Amino acid sequence: MLLMAFDSTQQALRAEMLLEYADIENDMCPTPKEITAGCALSLEFPEEALGQVLQIIEDEKVDIRGIFCKKEGAYVTIES
Repeated sequence: MLLMAFDSTQQALRAEMLLEYADIENDMCPTPKEITAGCALSLEFPEEALGQVLQIIEDEKVDIRGIFCKKEGAYVTIES
């Protein structure tokens, strides 16, 4: 699973709605403390949906802090 972090709750809720509309499995969760973000909410989604998620984010102009994956116990930015 990948994690998308946001700077605002409004953008997190908007992204959740857009992913659900596109039939992309997602789960709202608290933003891990290791990730500095202005919003306490993040979205988890399957790694295989990354291309589709990036297209939605770009097309709909959703503001994100970044997309992260967990490697060796730490979150690594894969897209910002």
